Amino acid sequence: MALSGSALADRILGGWLGRIAGNMLGKPVENGAHWTRDRIDRYLRRADALPLTDYLPALEPPPDPVEFELRPEWQSCVRGRIHGSCRDDDVDYSVLGLHLLETHGPDFSTEQVGEVWLLRLPYLQTFTAERAAYRNLTAGVKPPLSATLDNPYQEWIGALIRADVHGWVNPGDPRRAAAMARRDAVLSHTGNGVYGAMWAAALIAAAFTEDGPRAAVDSALDWIPPRCRLARTVRRVASLHDAGVAWADALAQLERETAGLPWIHVVPNAAVLTAGLLYGAGDFTTTIALTVRGGLDTDSNGATAGSVAGVLCGAAAIPPQWTEPLEDRVRSAVFGFDGARVSDLAARTHRLAVSG
Repeated sequence: MALSGSALADRILGGWLGRIAGNMLGKPVENGAHWTRDRIDRYLRRADALPLTDYLPALEPPPDPVEFELRPEWQSCVRGRIHGSCRDDDVDYSVLGLHLLETHGPDFSTEQVGEVWLLRLPYLQTFTAERAAYRNLTAGVKPPLSATLDNPYQEWIGALIRADVHGWVNPGDPRRAAAMARRDAVLSHTGNGVYGAMWAAALIAAAFTEDGPRAAVDSALDWIPPRCRLARTVRRVASLHDAGVAWADALAQLERETAGLPWIHVVPNAAVLTAGLLYGAGDFTTTIALTVRGGLDTDSNGATAGSVAGVLCGAAAIPPQWTEPLEDRVRSAVFGFDGARVSDLAARTHRLAVSG
């Protein structure tokens, strides 16, 4: 399926808006150790917000902080209180990736990824594997050792959340998207941490031209090792979906099969993300709602699910309750980008996509 210039621009803008909206939806409940699927749904039932069709509502009167401990930023990312996006690393890395490609082009090196981090990204706005790699870079440690030295987070989700821009600039070319995401990921990750980034970039690239989320998920699997744990987990989600297992039952089964992995590990989060995409069946609202209700790293999973769903449907088809509160503005810790317009970031991404 070929995309014309205007259609491609709309789909790229859909990816940006979807990523930001999905991130904002999941941000108040981002703590997989506390916000289990059951606790998220109990909160939503208390708020009379099931099915979830808009941003999380604030409970009135305020909830018990022990039972329902929202993140400190919740007041600016719940329904009715959103005026532009909150700052979040899940969006910072998309902005930083765009700057990387504008500065160094598609043939950037892993070393150049590190240089851009040091120049544009504050150290205290990095976490887990990215912070370990950043610390290594400041000590003069070069990649790929920057990913392995004193870094116990090598297979966590961080590289996956950096992958979207590589998909957006390679519409219909998941092979190239995965290759670019790999060069980015190996700065801080190894193994499934790298495969998660490659898979996510390929998934987003495939969403531009494949017929729906299942076809995009299948296509993306072609670009990572078929026997890696991430690939096996994604195929397992698809098999449960194909067998007619209900969404909640499928996630319960996957939770048992990935037991023992940290809640920020890429494998269980890829399971939640894949389930949201498949059971969401291409509907933007259902996709991000199910993904966030799936728990674990809710803002990261919501962001990637929103990116895929936004690419699939295009910006014009995203329901306005998700996009209007964003006011076309993004907060970012990336130097020089705070307050940028989402539409401008998408237009710049589109220029990279059409230039090849």
